[in-house]
Amino acid sequence: MAAEQSGPDMTGRVCLVTGATSGIGKATALGLARLGATVVLHGRDRARGEQALAEIVAETGTSSAELLLADLSSQAGVRQLAAEVLIRHDRLHVLVNNAGVIRTTRSVTVDGYETTFAVNHLAYFLLTHLLLDRLQASAPARIVNVSSSTHRRATIDFDDLHGERRYGGFNAYGKSKLANVLFTYELARRLEGTGVTANALHPGNVATRFGSDNSNLLGRLLGGGIRVGGVLARLGVPLLMLTPERGAETSLYVATSPEVEGVSGRFFEKSAEKRSSDSSHDETAARRLWEMSEQLTGLAAQS
Repeated sequence: MAAEQSGPDMTGRVCLVTGATSGIGKATALGLARLGATVVLHGRDRARGEQALAEIVAETGTSSAELLLADLSSQAGVRQLAAEVLIRHDRLHVLVNNAGVIRTTRSVTVDGYETTFAVNHLAYFLLTHLLLDRLQASAPARIVNVSSSTHRRATIDFDDLHGERRYGGFNAYGKSKLANVLFTYELARRLEGTGVTANALHPGNVATRFGSDNSNLLGRLLGGGIRVGGVLARLGVPLLMLTPERGAETSLYVATSPEVEGVSGRFFEKSAEKRSSDSSHDETAARRLWEMSEQLTGLAAQS
């Protein structure tokens, strides 16, 4: 049975949400489906993805939702996801870059990049670029980058992007979230006048599966804007946290609200604009990150 719609009418709007099979991403996809959007859920695990899709269809009655699988820690996986979206949809109105990871122990992806930076920043960067022409052709369109308040405590060492000399899980996560904001602001500057907006947000401290294998970060996570779950749920920590549905409210606001129409290059928290850290407004750093990201994703060679 279809759920009652409450919010702007998104009928005919095509929306892609990465990391949409659980937590904030799933709640975001559900919210978009409730508003009538055609929703493309991205996930990595088929069983979880099919379950999430079935739940969204059952709750909303939508016939306009689908699941695409890809491992975003692999740049080949990012390219595969983008190619499938472009084949299946001749329009794309909203891209919600939501998928993320945190690793207490340093690891590298198949491409040889530090995992947290690769998934949380480079995947955002590459997927957005691969879909940018379609977004511009569909304007007005919106790019929504899920960041975190942890960016406020972070700095980026451009000489050690992959944590080879020094690594800490919490620091790596914060750095990736600062990269999200720097990328968002630089993207907004470059998209000015195209009808495509780019904004970043902090979803709040949300109890989800995210970080379920990283419970030893508990002391640092509280108040840090990281989505937490797993063993923390058994410790009662989610009593202090938002539900995924509450956590998705800001993503949905930035993705759909008429109040945000035409607004770009901003940071949002609790469905309101809020100033991000001073370091996130460093345009020189943003350009340097952009150029290095182009090199790391192979986009520089294609331009």
